[in-house]
Amino acid sequence: MFISLKDAVKKYGDGETAVYALDHASVDLEEGKICVILGPSGSGKSTLLNMLGGLDTLDSGELTVAGRKVTGLSADQRTDYRRMDVGFVFQFYNLIPDLTVEENIEVVADISEYPLDMEEVLSALDIVKYRKRFPRELSGGQQQRVAIARAMIKNPKLLLCDELTGALDTKSSRSVLQFIERMNERFGTTVVIITHNEAIAGMADRVIRLKDGQIFKNYTNEQKITADNLVL
Repeated sequence: MFISLKDAVKKYGDGETAVYALDHASVDLEEGKICVILGPSGSGKSTLLNMLGGLDTLDSGELTVAGRKVTGLSADQRTDYRRMDVGFVFQFYNLIPDLTVEENIEVVADISEYPLDMEEVLSALDIVKYRKRFPRELSGGQQQRVAIARAMIKNPKLLLCDELTGALDTKSSRSVLQFIERMNERFGTTVVIITHNEAIAGMADRVIRLKDGQIFKNYTNEQKITADNLVL
């Protein structure tokens, strides 16, 4: 299994006042699939994303990604894991304002061991014509596509998306999700999308629902539809 999370616990505080962000959660995810994780605010979605991305550590339990035991890695080792294996796409694009689209993407390509071809990524995300523009000259949806390109250029084994459509209108949201779908199909990247938007579950191979730090539903989507046909 590409991702294996077993009996994961992350809590804040002790005793009766302890709050469990993850409460003995266990899940396995397949390689090369799109997984959508749903749940209300405070359900543990962001905590789970942080664990998968090596941004935080579990109090107990075990996490393995692509055969690598992430649990127990040192801070330096987790930095290496994030640099080599993980791409992040957040709701807020975090582009460098004084760099062009191409330069924003090159910043990541230059520190990656096996980056994808720049032209291939620009083409896949339909942003070739924006390559010399600055972020301020782009719409929100275009900036999000640049953020996806920046994450993908490093050729990550795992692409983590945190509320990537939360700040976008319906048209831009659909466009961004189409490109996520295209990247998954073209490069076989495993994608995990954290969202409040129930409709996005329609494009997933696997759907996971969180509540109070626990996984209470985990199922294969038998009626998967394309991003084109999502009712957003």
